[in-house]
Amino acid sequence: MPATDAIRSKVSELPHKPGIYLMKDRLGTVIYVGKARDLRKRVSQYFHPSRRMGWDVKFRALVDAIHDFDVHAVKGEAEALLLESRLIKQYKPRYNVSFRDDKRYLMLKVNLNDPIPRFALTRLKIDDNARYFGPFPSGNALKRTLDLARHRFNLRGCKPFTPGEDDYKHCLYGHLEVCSAPCVEKVTREQYRMQVENACDFLDGQCAEMLGELEAAMHKAAESRDYERAAKLRDQIDALRVTTRKTTRYHRLPNKLPLAIDPDRDLAQLADELGLGDPPARIEGFDISNISGTFMVASMVVFRNGRPANAEYRRYKMKAVKSQDDFACMAEAVSRRYTRLKKEKRPMPNLILIDGGKGQLNAATAELAKLDLARIPTIGLAKEFEEIHRPNEAQPLRLGLDNAALKLLQRVRDESHRFANTFNAELRLKKISESVLDEFPGIGPSRKAALLKHFGTLQRLREATVEQITEVSGFGAKGAQSLREYLDARNDR
Repeated sequence: MPATDAIRSKVSELPHKPGIYLMKDRLGTVIYVGKARDLRKRVSQYFHPSRRMGWDVKFRALVDAIHDFDVHAVKGEAEALLLESRLIKQYKPRYNVSFRDDKRYLMLKVNLNDPIPRFALTRLKIDDNARYFGPFPSGNALKRTLDLARHRFNLRGCKPFTPGEDDYKHCLYGHLEVCSAPCVEKVTREQYRMQVENACDFLDGQCAEMLGELEAAMHKAAESRDYERAAKLRDQIDALRVTTRKTTRYHRLPNKLPLAIDPDRDLAQLADELGLGDPPARIEGFDISNISGTFMVASMVVFRNGRPANAEYRRYKMKAVKSQDDFACMAEAVSRRYTRLKKEKRPMPNLILIDGGKGQLNAATAELAKLDLARIPTIGLAKEFEEIHRPNEAQPLRLGLDNAALKLLQRVRDESHRFANTFNAELRLKKISESVLDEFPGIGPSRKAALLKHFGTLQRLREATVEQITEVSGFGAKGAQSLREYLDARNDR
């Protein structure tokens, strides 16, 4: 289709930066996701009439279907590649072919709780207390960096979970003295674990020293005209920089990326479908997240004029609910939210959206009635069939999946779901990564903070002597000795 004035204006405002772009049809459906080194140059190519004769049938059909587009700038091409992959998996655009399967980028995994930890490549991250690095857009760069780390830190590369002497007889890494061979006790397992932790620091980006050594070796090889070695070192340096470069991890679509072509139209249609007097300028959405009754949390998100108002989001840890009960959790979250709004005499929402069916909706409306707020329109959106449940209505309301009003409700529901799950994940990660110091009898937050500030890391504290521990404020000779004995006992496990 010929570019409209609105599209031409939008293209002219695009930055000359790397990023991703989402092409949308008239219904606001994402039909294509692409990446670009230069967003303005790449997106403008779709709307050049002079290029049309060179397009194939598929590309011409794509361009004819474009009604609008969104973009999101990123720091570099690697981030653009990762974000493009995630968005294609999320939206499954009909004009994308690559990345539509379940292929994921490589990650590096190591579990420090294993008898003899080893690094392994994986494409799937699970909650198994292991430490993960990545994902990495370049698998080849990752493998070269891992090989470099194994040689640098004398790490094992064999596959057995707990190797023994029989495995060592055929171990090339051990015989070449690349691996320090903890399986046959050439080093203690605690010493080997320190080697692995040092490698983790290296993979976290603490590699300036090694980069300097490699660059010096490369220049020396070039000066002596050993160009083959210089080229190999150059490739190692490039791989190391690519692998340890910090990138932004996008778990879902970034909040700043607009998702609606015409929010005002969506709001007007929503008001018409629900029989509201006016379009709901302020929508508040609730969701619950818990895993087997643990880390029970709720989220509350706000959409103003059809757009996310991130600064007004709230999240709640359950206080009164002690067992897994989504209805009770929803009731507590709604009660706490609107009790506070009433107390502070703040404006109420024009519409409340509950993630769930009749049960969650009834729990919420019961609490609103107790607060004399039953007048606020409240609905539930059940995900299975995208049914809209309303108080005192036996049959749910079903709108077409292309309905703009339903799409607006889905955006609110999905955002509340994302926000709740993110909070739950943060709590789980915090619990998993609690310091071993928390189990030391009698230690409080201030003394624990003083120890970590003084030594920098738990590993350095583990290596400290009693005299060094006494240098920390709050620790005398007796306390330092007790802590040293406690750490020794933990190291022996």
